[in-house]
Amino acid sequence: MIHSHISEAIKEPDLIHLNGNLYFARFESMKVYSTLAAVEYLLESGVVKRGQTLLDSSSGIYAYALALACHKYGLNCHIVASKTVDPALKLQLEILGATVEPAASAPNLKMDQNNRVRRIQEILQQRDDVHWMQQYHDSIHYLGYREFACLLANKFSEEKLTLVGGVGSGCSTGATAGYLREMGRKVSLHGVQPFGSVTFNSQHVEDPDIIIAGIGSSIPFMNVRASSYDYIHWISFDYSRHGSIELLKKYAAFSGLSTGSCYTVAQWCANIFPDDGPCIFIGADLGYRYLEPVFSTYKGAEDVSNFQPRVIESTNDLSLDWCIMDWRRHGVYCDQDSGSGAIRRDRTADLAEV
Repeated sequence: MIHSHISEAIKEPDLIHLNGNLYFARFESMKVYSTLAAVEYLLESGVVKRGQTLLDSSSGIYAYALALACHKYGLNCHIVASKTVDPALKLQLEILGATVEPAASAPNLKMDQNNRVRRIQEILQQRDDVHWMQQYHDSIHYLGYREFACLLANKFSEEKLTLVGGVGSGCSTGATAGYLREMGRKVSLHGVQPFGSVTFNSQHVEDPDIIIAGIGSSIPFMNVRASSYDYIHWISFDYSRHGSIELLKKYAAFSGLSTGSCYTVAQWCANIFPDDGPCIFIGADLGYRYLEPVFSTYKGAEDVSNFQPRVIESTNDLSLDWCIMDWRRHGVYCDQDSGSGAIRRDRTADLAEV
């Protein structure tokens, strides 16, 4: 197929069979799906017009996806950037025509995110020619993942599927699982979180090495639909790092840190829940911005099959390095006690024996 714009060419992932029932959906930049569909909707509905400025904050891949969508449709792009946006990405964004404004300096990712949100509010008060995309709160970002769900439905004929992905804004995992369920597939959805995120209540547990931007949050996200998730996994930077290194060493797949998180979780899920169908994990981006903190230490990497999660029944029991909870599609996620509850008895035995 010949494409008219690079965004159309890179939005679809490569589906790779790793081993057994484990599959990898490898994106170059996952959020191209959601930004293209969202911007198309806004233009078609008249909410925005060509030449207008689209505004949002980002820790990396959303910024790139939004800049591509603006480039395609003749819109201006303004990004309030996290400290995790590296010089190479910043340069690409600027050449694409985006305004990249670093957020105020912050000692950690939590304060970095709060600073970005604060700056967005300031810009909205100062200008009336911008449209805030609200990737964390506006449900239009669900629309693009219907296409990804259709891709999976076409490639996998099984009635049951297991989907593993970083939670982040909630759209990629929640939307994909939701569309697949609408198609009649029985999807077991495993959401992956870093420690310290308010999403699914791990804000009381600090990971001193955390740099896993994008899959957690220091503020509530309205696009996270907690009732979509069957299981939640909280995983440390260290376990995620080992996952990224092993994915490259064992399968020649150079992917980002959140992909390492999802791989570590997915290879375990594929072994523990073989009756839940093919296990597909989402790799959101490539590994270039993680060269120093992740891949430079590859000689000391461990086999992730040595890592096992601790089964918990309440988020009050969270601790490093990896915990799993049967979320049971519970509908609340930002109250310290909201996730508490018994794990289903039919799964407790399976988990406890691991």
